[in-house]
Amino acid sequence: MAAASPSRPRDVVAPGRVAVVTGAASGIGLGLCERFASEGMHVVAADVEEPALSKAAAALADSGTSVLPVVTDVADRGAVEALRDAAVSAFGAVHVVCNNAGVGGPHGPLWECPPGEWDWVLGVNLGGVINGVRAFMPLLLEQDAAHMVNTASIFGVFAGALGPYGVSKHAVVALTETLHFNLQSLGVAHVGVSVLCPGAVRTNFGTSARNRPSWAGPPVVSGPAEQESAERFNRLAVQGASPAEVAAIVVDGIRARRFYILTSQNRDFAVTRRGEEIVAGGPPAPPFP
Repeated sequence: MAAASPSRPRDVVAPGRVAVVTGAASGIGLGLCERFASEGMHVVAADVEEPALSKAAAALADSGTSVLPVVTDVADRGAVEALRDAAVSAFGAVHVVCNNAGVGGPHGPLWECPPGEWDWVLGVNLGGVINGVRAFMPLLLEQDAAHMVNTASIFGVFAGALGPYGVSKHAVVALTETLHFNLQSLGVAHVGVSVLCPGAVRTNFGTSARNRPSWAGPPVVSGPAEQESAERFNRLAVQGASPAEVAAIVVDGIRARRFYILTSQNRDFAVTRRGEEIVAGGPPAPPFP
């Protein structure tokens, strides 16, 4: 490997490096694990769904990957700290962290969303990223090169939609932007950060309620408008990119030190229009065609 220079840190995606991925049992998370494995990296796969995680880890191990599965509820700060400790104990370091775990939620009027639903969605989608930053960033700063990827959504960079989910994804974008400024103000050049804003991806994300905790209370009963929104969301997912395609885009983004990582161009007009609407005073137009 070529010697690093101040302007170009060592390649963080490389054989022998260590990647930690949350939400790793399926979808984008599993795609990331498989891609990092193909690059010769050690993989720490974390997910709250133990049976699916065990199956995914076994498949990775069968392909020759050095993989450590760790059942983790990212909304639990102590669990994420334990994930970090397990990774260090197994492999001695961590170089890439993908705070990727996420859940959906109701699409109806915000005032009809019960407190338990807000707590669950924000706890996983935003709290999980906060916990990942707090647990892993000090460790990444100790490496010769490192990178953190926080998964938001295309719904985090155009006009707000999809209820608590959209709210959480806007917050993840803002959090990651702040993280970038933090590192910049400290003169840190060897640790990169990116926010992944995927469009439609072929995953089982639409059934994330399977992992909904009992303390969140009974699920929201969907009305006709909410059912139509959810069905449209699911139709988009079926037509979307594969997790492997998204993972390839992420790895390219890490290597290019790209901050905003988008996976498609079909929502570029909505992203651009939002900026124009803000400057003009709005109100926002619906992000869907």
